Amino acid sequence: MIIGVDPHKSSHTATAVDPATNMPVGSLRIDASLVGYRQLLRWAAQFSDRRWAVENARGLGRHLAQWLVARDEVVWDVSATATARVRELSRGGRRKNDVIDASAAASVAALQGDASVVSGEDHTVVFALLEERRANLAAQRVRVTNQLHALIRDLIPGGAPLALKATVAAAMLRSVRPSSPAERMRKELAQDLVRDLRAADANLADIAKRMTDALDEHGTRLREVDGVGPINAVRLIGRTGPASRFRSADAFAAYAGVAPIEVASGDKARHRLSRSGDRQLNSAIHLVAVTQVRMRDSVGRHYFDAKLAEGKTRNEALRCLKRRLAAHLWRLMLADERRAPGQLEPGEIAA
Repeated sequence: MIIGVDPHKSSHTATAVDPATNMPVGSLRIDASLVGYRQLLRWAAQFSDRRWAVENARGLGRHLAQWLVARDEVVWDVSATATARVRELSRGGRRKNDVIDASAAASVAALQGDASVVSGEDHTVVFALLEERRANLAAQRVRVTNQLHALIRDLIPGGAPLALKATVAAAMLRSVRPSSPAERMRKELAQDLVRDLRAADANLADIAKRMTDALDEHGTRLREVDGVGPINAVRLIGRTGPASRFRSADAFAAYAGVAPIEVASGDKARHRLSRSGDRQLNSAIHLVAVTQVRMRDSVGRHYFDAKLAEGKTRNEALRCLKRRLAAHLWRLMLADERRAPGQLEPGEIAA
């Protein structure tokens, strides 16, 4: 029996679907709470052979999915896009409600098309949390710096230098002698922003140390690759998740958006740039590629020059390098995962 779950913030709806007939046999709505989870599991006990299909199990349905996995339940993650396609092709005139969405998730899992197995949270989740925290801190620093630039520009002719640091801003503000209430307020607010800037720099330094410590504890060969530092290594692992969830390097390249898309045009096959995939992961691979191109003696630079010699443009050669790097990085992450204790073999959780 496949039990599809449509999760919401305050409630979850589960629908049991017989995979042989693809017909619903029962439905239950629960509160999003531990009491509701226990109620759901008691209801599901009537189906001895069951699997769970949770829509967006790595997002809104994460807590329920991990709670079920911790109790040795088999849980599949179904994307909202996949359930929308099933609902679009089903009868009912595009109707949408929680029961239909839960049935659609179960249908996708039964067909084993776009569903992937959910495993317990591991080091990749730790890296994803660190990467998200650093991205938020970096965005916060940019906002503070922009506000500080605007205030200093109104206090000092010409404003501050572009790469503004807290020490430089503090020194510039010490030379300001306000001549009006408005200028006094600007200086006070600018001094507040300097303190915020110092705090942001301290938080960024702290998160960078946490990233390095986490990488040292996990052990990874990614940092052996030219252009991959601690921050980018954490970003690559965090955005990828378990490397074994991809069947091959080609599947990973498609997920990262670095695999070119073939376009048929008469008898001559052409390829175009992919705009799909995880754009943050694509950005991390792009940074590695650009760094290697700037390094005269790197393997990536030699490969890039060889593609130029074949007659490719610089953009085409860079795309080829990104595709090659994606395969290499995926194999390194897969090897790290296989060496880590307590990890499943790739075939056991392949998506």
